Amino acid sequence: MDFLVELWTFLRSRKKLWLLPITIVMLMLGGLLILAQGSAVAPFLYTLF
Repeated sequence: MDFLVELWTFLRSRKKLWLLPITIVMLMLGGLLILAQGSAVAPFLYTLF
């Protein structure tokens, strides 16, 4: 949890809040690929990328 607080403090102090949506989308896509790696949905996800 300290990492998220430190990241938020960094983004807010350096006025880089525009990086937050990019970071969230990248984390969601990475999580989706990791979760779908062993499932039957994997071939359909890999065709998107």
